[in-house]
Amino acid sequence: MENKFHFYNTLTRTDETVQPREEGRIGMYTCGPTVYHFAHIGNLRTYIMEDVLEKSLRYLGYDVKRVMNITDVGHLSSDADTGEDKMLKGAKREHKSVMEIAQFYTDAFFDDCHKLNIRRPDIVEPATACIAEFIHMIEVLLEKGYAYPAGGNIYFDTSRLSDYFVFSSAVEKEQLQVGVREDVEEDANKKNKNDFVLWFTKSKFEDQALKWESPWGTGYPGWHIECSCIGMKHLGEYMDIHCGGVDNIFPHHTNEIAQSEAYLGHPWCRYWFHVNHLNDQSGKMSKSKGDFLTVSLLEKKGYLPLAYRMFCLQSHYRKPLVFSYENLDNMEQAYEKLVRKIASLKEEGELDEEAFLGYKTSFTEALCNDLNTSMAITVVYDVVKADINDKTKLALLEDFDRILSLDLTTAGRKLEDANDFADAELKQWADEKVAERAAAKKAKDFARADAIRDELLARGIQIKDTREGVQIEFIR
Repeated sequence: MENKFHFYNTLTRTDETVQPREEGRIGMYTCGPTVYHFAHIGNLRTYIMEDVLEKSLRYLGYDVKRVMNITDVGHLSSDADTGEDKMLKGAKREHKSVMEIAQFYTDAFFDDCHKLNIRRPDIVEPATACIAEFIHMIEVLLEKGYAYPAGGNIYFDTSRLSDYFVFSSAVEKEQLQVGVREDVEEDANKKNKNDFVLWFTKSKFEDQALKWESPWGTGYPGWHIECSCIGMKHLGEYMDIHCGGVDNIFPHHTNEIAQSEAYLGHPWCRYWFHVNHLNDQSGKMSKSKGDFLTVSLLEKKGYLPLAYRMFCLQSHYRKPLVFSYENLDNMEQAYEKLVRKIASLKEEGELDEEAFLGYKTSFTEALCNDLNTSMAITVVYDVVKADINDKTKLALLEDFDRILSLDLTTAGRKLEDANDFADAELKQWADEKVAERAAAKKAKDFARADAIRDELLARGIQIKDTREGVQIEFIR
């Protein structure tokens, strides 16, 4: 590839140029949602940035095959194999079956992705479709001595590895070895604190809704094994890029590498891409806080989903991003101003190939530099302000939007059409209220007439009684 795309590889803790195992082709894996509830906008920040990564690689000419799992079984409320199964928790909350919950929230997740212009991965596989693959991997790990039965469960033996804490520095490894996961209940079946469950049997959670027969008894898989098996099923024994949020690094991705490389007998995935947290004023966003922010909630408050996408793109994916409604207000205003300006451009003039190539190069360099989307957005503004003809501007903006997916050349017209419709609807409502007020005054119900005047004023409509009749003025 002519363009040298590089990003920060969490595994090696260095900025590396992507060199796929197969020239021109990239196998990419994304940790998908646990479908027991709606995705909050912190989750979706990660999926937005992974979407930009995939589209950037395609833009640069790579043939990308992207796989995503859907966790519909086995993910406990603590990532450290303790607590309640999240899917069962969701089913109890809504008095539905686990599979009904899984289908509803899978559909809801992809509805949110559609609103945010996140491309659906080439392959989406639910964990419940791969039970045979999980059982086979566990059998091989037992045969190789990397797993052991205890208390009816099957555990991975981390003591068999020379370096379990692969993502950690020497200082972090020492800290983890001294007191890893002190905040969770101890599992007496484990030989080592860091060991993790590959398969649960009826010895844990007697009321588990989904169970399968296995060589070790009726039970269900642990959470970590699904990504390893689904990735291998569709991408083979080697994976180029594995993605997720920073909260996946330990223990989830650490455990994925442990079991995958023990099973395969060779290195598994070369590049690891992690997106940092979205925080509110009180810290990291999570579903456990009660009322959490979703795309639907933002829409109900009047925000455009793509304004949130742009909010994410204006920050670097490796930096924490602080959410507030004030910040989102500012971004929505900037987004609307940008797309309305673009909507005023005309398809006039001849394509200026030299200018097109120059701005395209700047945009590409931003993407290749550790996915610097903030700088890429700056190039968009540079194009809009540039002393080049509109045809060249529109060609560049359409080209850039293959990655940014902000509807740069279409959103402005849609906003104008929506405003025209809203204005007509508001005018009709105002006319009806004026007629209702006239009837109230005729009936000498002056309190009602005054209340209607206040209703109109609350919607930005001022009325004046004149000899010619009632005049309506839209004041905002």
